[in-house]
Amino acid sequence: MKLTIVGSGDAFGSGGRLQTCFHVGTSEFSFLIDCGASSLIGMERAGLDPAGVDAIFITHLHGDHFSGLVWWVLYARHVEKRTRTLTIVGPPGIEARYLTTAEALFPGSTGKEDHFELRFIENSKDAAVTLGSLTCTAIEVCHPSGAPSHGLRFEFGGKTLSYSGDTEWVDELFSLSAGADVHINECFAYEAGLRYHTAWSILREKLCDISAKRIVLTHMSRPMLARLDEIDERRVTIASDGLEIDI
Repeated sequence: MKLTIVGSGDAFGSGGRLQTCFHVGTSEFSFLIDCGASSLIGMERAGLDPAGVDAIFITHLHGDHFSGLVWWVLYARHVEKRTRTLTIVGPPGIEARYLTTAEALFPGSTGKEDHFELRFIENSKDAAVTLGSLTCTAIEVCHPSGAPSHGLRFEFGGKTLSYSGDTEWVDELFSLSAGADVHINECFAYEAGLRYHTAWSILREKLCDISAKRIVLTHMSRPMLARLDEIDERRVTIASDGLEIDI
């Protein structure tokens, strides 16, 4: 697997970073993890072709993580002229939330006939989703979004990538990231005190019990970005837009 960080920012574009989006390429197909509003911009900057994406996995239903689906489908219809299936995997209610958002932003757009199938799959903490040789397992995390918010674990070809999604620390992240080649963890704040997001001061205390080989910090606020020079941990990488990681 090859991971490209398309967008590493928070909802507000702190530090000029794009909203959350990760591209993963495998020997069988390519997929996205989350699709913020700026995802197509990030794909072009990274030299990645949206037409090569077979599936998009959404962790939770906040706009900076899923609203890019609206522009993605319009691109597939009008620019790419897509004919093959695009699979969207997300929490319960993902299809309804997408349709509501698309109609709000581009009235009448969801009634257009496409030449490709837009397939929605709801995932849950009770059952893994399998696409070809890729397995995606979800856990429920702590981040209110009007639907269950998930952390996701991807396994393919003997390699494992895990991602916390947006959440305050929950101990289920230990099992989610267990033995992962790369674990991506949101780290919005430096000091603890804000609900529903992870702080570096908390995550630092958990590092000795996180068995992932490499930990990537993402979704950082301005105060967190201002203190990055204080982070000196061997296994920890700071995400940036366009960063590529071989898994």
